[in-house]
Amino acid sequence: MGRKEDALEYHRRGRKGKLEVVPTKPLVSQIDLSLAYTPGVAEPCLEIAANEDMSWEYTARANLVAVISNGTAVLGLGDIGAAAGKPVMEGKACLFKKFADIDVFDLEINEKDVDKFVDIVAALEPTFGGINLEDIAAPECFEIEQKLRERMRIPVFHDDQHGTAIISGAGLLNAAELAGKQLSQIKLVVSGAGAAAIACVEFFISLGLVRENVVLADSKGVIHEGRKDLTRQKQKFAIRDDGRRTLADAMKGADMFMGVSVANTVTAEMLKTMGERPIVFALANPDPEISYPDAILARPDAIVATGRSDYPNQVNNVLGFPYIFRGALDCRATTVSEAMKLAAARALAELTREPVPDSVIMAYGGKALKMGPDYFIPKPFDPRVLWWVAPAVAQAAMDSGVARIKFDTGEYRERLMAKGSNAAYSIMRTIGKEARQDPKRIVFPHAANPRLLRAVQQIVDEGIAKPILLGREPEIRQLCQELSLDFLDSSIQIIDPRTDAKQGYVDRVYELRQRKGLTRTAAQSLVHTSDYFAPLMVDRGDADGMVTGFRVNYPETVRPVLEIFGLSPGAKVAIGMYMMVLQNSVKFVGDTVFNIFPDADTLADITVQMADAVQGFGVTPRVAMISYSNFGSVRHPDVTRIHRTIDIVRERRPELEIDGEMQPEVALDDERRRQLFPFSRLTRAANTLVFPSLASGNAAYQMMKVFGSATPVGPILLGVAQPVAAMQNDATVEEIVNMTAHVVLRAQQLAKQRVEPKRA
Repeated sequence: MGRKEDALEYHRRGRKGKLEVVPTKPLVSQIDLSLAYTPGVAEPCLEIAANEDMSWEYTARANLVAVISNGTAVLGLGDIGAAAGKPVMEGKACLFKKFADIDVFDLEINEKDVDKFVDIVAALEPTFGGINLEDIAAPECFEIEQKLRERMRIPVFHDDQHGTAIISGAGLLNAAELAGKQLSQIKLVVSGAGAAAIACVEFFISLGLVRENVVLADSKGVIHEGRKDLTRQKQKFAIRDDGRRTLADAMKGADMFMGVSVANTVTAEMLKTMGERPIVFALANPDPEISYPDAILARPDAIVATGRSDYPNQVNNVLGFPYIFRGALDCRATTVSEAMKLAAARALAELTREPVPDSVIMAYGGKALKMGPDYFIPKPFDPRVLWWVAPAVAQAAMDSGVARIKFDTGEYRERLMAKGSNAAYSIMRTIGKEARQDPKRIVFPHAANPRLLRAVQQIVDEGIAKPILLGREPEIRQLCQELSLDFLDSSIQIIDPRTDAKQGYVDRVYELRQRKGLTRTAAQSLVHTSDYFAPLMVDRGDADGMVTGFRVNYPETVRPVLEIFGLSPGAKVAIGMYMMVLQNSVKFVGDTVFNIFPDADTLADITVQMADAVQGFGVTPRVAMISYSNFGSVRHPDVTRIHRTIDIVRERRPELEIDGEMQPEVALDDERRRQLFPFSRLTRAANTLVFPSLASGNAAYQMMKVFGSATPVGPILLGVAQPVAAMQNDATVEEIVNMTAHVVLRAQQLAKQRVEPKRA
């Protein structure tokens, strides 16, 4: 259980697995059904029968890729079988959807015979716009891809080969420039001779390396003409037998090392024998052939990339396959030509030389990113990759004659820019990155909770916070043992409020509440409860923030927080805001917790607090004041209240993009708003939705969660003087981890500017 249980629970929770099929057309009336199926469906069938290319117009084929595997080389798990590989293929499908909005059917085929496997896949051509081969063992993968490319008129792409090749090729172009080396002069040594290694070398040769300057070494040593155990693929790279036998022999005087093998095959001494300004791509995962710190220590002049996300210059296939298929599908390419792969690599290399926007810098911890030894490959969560790579691939397909249709790639790029957004990724990554920079002491009441303890394990593993657990230590330790959690070995503090209450806490709560009906005896009783002990720890400086909830109803959860912490300076009310994570965007919704029917002044305070919080996430707020009316279409005191609110907000925040009152459809649909209300001050769809009452705000977020498949993060408490998250009873492990990171961020901000809070 423990971390293993987290992964298993993630996959089995709710709808099993990670994928579902969702209709894209209305299916609510008899007319809809008659069009979707019989008799209406006959019309597109007849059109396709007359011209098979019309399947791209009338079916989902134009945006559908098959991720196909026989499970013979799954991640680092090896030949575990087709069924056992399915979670990986579903995961690959999720990446296609998240990064490039491509739909995927994952197909796990229980067949190891090359020709039978090829027959099965080739017969599927009418269903798909492209084929992504995945986790198929070498050397069969080479033959399978070649035969399928010859038989099929849609793109067939073995990502284990070409994905790594394209991303590392982009890195090579920039690394060579930084090292002052001409590609044709680079002497390359490769550790590994499997599918990825050979594909990388072939691709590097396409970019400009010379085959005679390449030496490969497998587990038996240097691949040379004297060896009798070489496959057909390895024979192409066999060098003349010049006496070199080991990887160490080959690396002497080399300009570049690339590892696509196993961990710890390269030593510092081996790097020291390389030529000046060596290029080192150590890509074994999860542990490289030599670690990034060891490589830099051995050769400070080296230009280093790895497959890891915790060091600069990660070679990550997610920079390639979603966008290559996006461009290939949109021009209806018949194959992925060499020109398309080269275009993808060059686009990635060129993107790295462009100024990096603040949103990307924020997503990676706020450190400036500029082309150099620490940044010569784009970051995986850079949303610009979509509109750099996909148009380049489409243009190359058109130029090389493999595109069925042609279009203006400039206009295509603009469409992708409008569509593509990784705001959700950027925000969540920013929160985690910033929290890890300076983890704070976060106290958790009622810690004897399996879900909470699993979240604490993740929090400790990721270095997000320094947890303090409130509860009975024997009970907590017993649960950790049952859950196979090991974070208690990390100097985690456990406090039992029943026995560890401090006199100073009693004095403090009595001081705060004595004129609100609280006696000293009652104060002593309150301090012995986790719900009051936790905020008193934060108030007294014994903790930096708190994450509460999980057990009692929500009013009982937030009451101690408000009584001890009070409101932030300048805040009129406390607010509950949800960040709703959608497919390619996020929306902020409030107030969902506290204010039943706020007047104009209070609603203005809610609006300003929400806008400031959204800005704090690195997102430019675009605020819509939601109503049943559109810009005065209804005359009612409710509408007048919103007009007054907007006037107050504009006076306080004249730079804020805000408009209303408007219905949700108008706020969220750019085209409809521009058509009906061209005077609106919103330049794009609203991302911050302020509701006029608690009932409407709470209902809206819950409907987005249930019907809109949005993932809620929150409630994020605003207007409270200390860093706190108050979770709902059904909060998941992921939600607890996310909100803990947010509380740490808030604690970091307050530590920089301590102000005595105003108490309600």
